[in-house]
Amino acid sequence: MSEPEENDGEHAREMLAMARKDLRALEHMQDAAAFEDEIFGFHAQQAIEKTLKAWMAHRGLAYPLTHNLEVLLTALREEGAEVDPFWTLERYTDFAVMLRYEALEKDMPEARPKIVEQVKRLIQHVDQRLAEA
Repeated sequence: MSEPEENDGEHAREMLAMARKDLRALEHMQDAAAFEDEIFGFHAQQAIEKTLKAWMAHRGLAYPLTHNLEVLLTALREEGAEVDPFWTLERYTDFAVMLRYEALEKDMPEARPKIVEQVKRLIQHVDQRLAEA
């Protein structure tokens, strides 16, 4: 587990900055002919994971070294964070490891612009939490 200090704002900001890099990559990967779904999905998962871990660090929570988004969302929920608007993002967990090494047998869960918008909303939400601190 990570061991952020009480309300580790610096670590949270660093994680959020890394998530924004993945978001920028997503914004430039709109062309499915140029970027495979597995690659797009991986960057979506990474942006979500880093943002959730930033949220946890901001709240002073140690987070597990996992790529499982449901685990991270559940930990935040158990600590009183309002994660319900973002719960559907857990479906991108499989892109962290498994789908990087095998072909995607189904279509992306959502259209790429919608995924980008969902990730952007999560990042904005966590960014607002950090700004309020």
